Parts: sequence; structure tokens; C-alpha cells
Amino acid sequence: MTAAIWFQATLLLCGVLFNAVGSFVGINIGTDVSNLPSAVEIVAILRAHSISHVRLFNADARMLNALSNTGIEVMISVTNEEVTTIGESPSAAADWINKNVAAYVPTTNITAIAVGSEVLTSLPNASAVIVPAMNYLNKALVASNLNYLVKVSTPHSMGIISRPFPPSTATFNATWNSTIYQILQFLKNTNSFYMLNAYPYYEYVKSNGIFPLEYALFKPLPSVKQIVDPNTLFHYSSMFDALVDATYNSIAALNFSGIPIVVTETGWPWSGGANEPDATAENAETYNKNLIRRVANDSGPPSQPAIPINTYIYELFNEDKRVGPESGRNWGVLFTNGTAVYDIKLSTSESLDANSSAVFCIARSGADETSLQDGLNWACGPGQANCGPIQQGQPCYIPNTLQNHASYAYNDYYQKMRSSGGTCDFGGTATTTTVDPSYGSCRFTGSLNSSTGEGLFPPPVFGPVGPPSGCSQNFVHLGTVFALFAALILSGMDVEHFVALW
Repeated sequence: MTAAIWFQATLLLCGVLFNAVGSFVGINIGTDVSNLPSAVEIVAILRAHSISHVRLFNADARMLNALSNTGIEVMISVTNEEVTTIGESPSAAADWINKNVAAYVPTTNITAIAVGSEVLTSLPNASAVIVPAMNYLNKALVASNLNYLVKVSTPHSMGIISRPFPPSTATFNATWNSTIYQILQFLKNTNSFYMLNAYPYYEYVKSNGIFPLEYALFKPLPSVKQIVDPNTLFHYSSMFDALVDATYNSIAALNFSGIPIVVTETGWPWSGGANEPDATAENAETYNKNLIRRVANDSGPPSQPAIPINTYIYELFNEDKRVGPESGRNWGVLFTNGTAVYDIKLSTSESLDANSSAVFCIARSGADETSLQDGLNWACGPGQANCGPIQQGQPCYIPNTLQNHASYAYNDYYQKMRSSGGTCDFGGTATTTTVDPSYGSCRFTGSLNSSTGEGLFPPPVFGPVGPPSGCSQNFVHLGTVFALFAALILSGMDVEHFVALW
């Protein structure tokens, strides 16, 4: 079988596999953080929470190395400070690609480049070079034969849309129409996607009570408060959907279609100043839990119901070094020790976990640390749990947190002793779950494949892959492709015949 036939068949399978791959929720990782964990520790935290997609606000070599061979899909960024240089120099763009992309793929699964961050609204002087920068970077990817693996786009704020409601009449601010038109043409030509930063929190605050808080938090609305577009009669159950639809309609107003939107930033602050009463942990937990549930249903907004809304939550850790309002420093969903700020599962793969008949015993989120330490000491002592894997240098040591270590020890004890009356209690600091807590090479006792190092986690994703004909948005598991080919070969069917059939 020739390489050309293999590649051709792989591309033909792309459309088939797209329907089997669900939407995702990723996470942004900011760096204005005191006591930021090392890159290796951050990756261990990501894997502990089953996070499959991340966005970096730069192209940090330590993070890209640490993410190698994890299968985690990575969006890297050209910083705003780099945009002008790259937009004025094709050679600078080529150097950037060679240094930050070609040097890492395929072992580090880089799938997208975000060129700048909200350049049109935060750095208007660079608006003239944003399209050349995107073009030069894409040409460098083409020269390296990486343009089908890595897509180029640029994140926009809702600030470039004059009036987002009603969504049906939303349009881009005419001031930027020429630049936005060129950006959309680039996205269309390269089969890329529109990057949107959508924050219902800010839109709600700006509305001064026009929209109910429930609408911003994905909560059900009573009939008298239903939000309906008077032109389309579409009902909007959440402000998030309305913002995405306003963007789709703005794109359509410039006569473009078929450009999917990926929400590169959204979230809710969990603490704020005295004048920020809605920045609370309860609201943040409600927003992000409902957001994950919303994305997981694999549907789009009312005007584009067939296009899932892939989304990145802002953000992993609190960026406590940021200046400005108190709320701006409190968007993180995890503390830097890996524990959750509030109860949240950062994954859309609940159905995968729910199908498991295995039950695990883990430390309860928010449990008193003294009681946790007592429970850990008992499990590793009188309880005779195997606590070797949580010792320094062993596979379950990172993340080096009391909750992680206690979870491993509690579970080991529970799996060994529950048949003879052992319970998952540990003074009220433990709880059971059907979600396999294994991650990376750390396998919890009772994992369905604990002996092989494979658990309930899906195989690494080596995409997205797309042919010139437009399959670039189909996030394809190449591992699945290879598995299908293996089955094909074992069946005895000639590959050239298979391709001809397609």
C-alpha cells in the first residue's frame, strides 16, 4: 500500500469519523500567578482532571515539552507583543513556526494557533497587520506540511459587535468591517474557525438588570421572562447561546457561511469587590457546571443547531498578579495545589464514566485538611493500604496534594477491604464515585485496566486533521483511523479497492 493511498483513504474516513467525535470543553492557562506550579505539575493536574484541550497564552517551551505524549490538544498563542513583528516579516513568521510548532509536533499535539488576543479592541494599532500575520504563519505551516494539522485564527471579544441583541440583527462594528472581512476570508480559505471570547458575566453586569441573572447562568426562566428574538422567534435559554448566535449572524451579514465558532474564553469570577455582588463561588460553580452540561449536548445555538460549541473555560488558576478589579483575579477553577475552588468536573465525558460498573473511594472535595491527614495516616498505617505509588518519584505523587494522596490511599484500602466490611467514610472525608480517578501512569486500584495502564480515558487525539476539501473542523482520532485500517487489513480487503468504493 502506497503512502498516497494511505493518506487518501485517511482523508476519506475523516467525514465518517467526525460524527463519532463529540464536542469538548477545554481550559485556558494564564501565567500571572504567584507560586505557579511547574509545567510537569500543571500537566499532572490537567490529567488528574481529565482535561483534554488547553489553550496557552504563549508558546512556552516548558509547557510544550511537558505536554508531549499526553494526547492533550494544545492551542498556542502569538502574544500581542509579537503580532506586529510577524505581520511585517514572513521570515519572522517562519522562524516562529519552526521554533514553536515544527520543533514539537507530532509528539506535542498542537492543533491551533491564536494570533494575538482581542487585537482589534485591545491593540487597534496592530489591526493593519493582523491579517498579514495570519497569512504569513499559515504559509509557514504549508511550507512545513503542517497546515492540515494546525489551524490559524485570532480571538475576538464581543466588543466588535455593536448590538448583540436581538441576535438576528447583530452586525460587526462598521469601523472594522474591512479587516473583519479579510479575516473571515482567510478563515474560509484555510478551513479554520472563528475564535470568540464570550463572557455572559460582563454582558449581564452591563445590562443593569435588563436581563435576569438566571439567563446568564443557564438557569431555567419562567414564561414571563423568556428571551425571544422578535424577528426569528427563536427562544434563547441562555445568554451564552445568544452571544454565539449574534456572532454567527454578524458573520452572515458579511455574506460568509460555513465558518464554525469556537469559544476561546468564557467563565465566571468566583470572588469580587464590594461593588461586584454577582462574582460569587456559587454563581461561578453554577455557570461552569451548566456550561459543561450545555456543551456536552453536542448542539449549536438556535440559528446553527448542528454545529457544536467547542469551548475553553477561563481559566485554570487564579491570576492573582493581574491589576484591575478584584473579580479579574478570581476566575480560576482550581487552586495551584490542584484542588478545586468549588465542586466541578472539568470534562464532558460523563457518559463514558457512567457506563462503568466500577466504584472508587476518593477524598471529599473541601474536606477538613487535618481530618484528611488523619485519614491518610490511618489508611497507610493500620489500614494497610499500599501507599508506595504516592511517594516522591512514584507515578501518583504528582499532583503533590493532600487530597490526591488521600484519594489514592482511601481507594486502595476500600478496594481491598469492602468485600469484608470496609467502608468509604474516613471520618466523613471520603465519598464514592463511578468516575475512574486514574490519570497518566497513575492507576487507581479497581480501574478496569489497572494492569495495563489503560483506564476509562479515551485514546490520545492526534488531530484535528483535514484535507483541502474542508474536513479541517472534524476533530479526528487518528488512533481510530489506524484501528479501522488494521481491521480492514485483517479482513483481507484490498485498500485500493476500499478507496475506490469511497
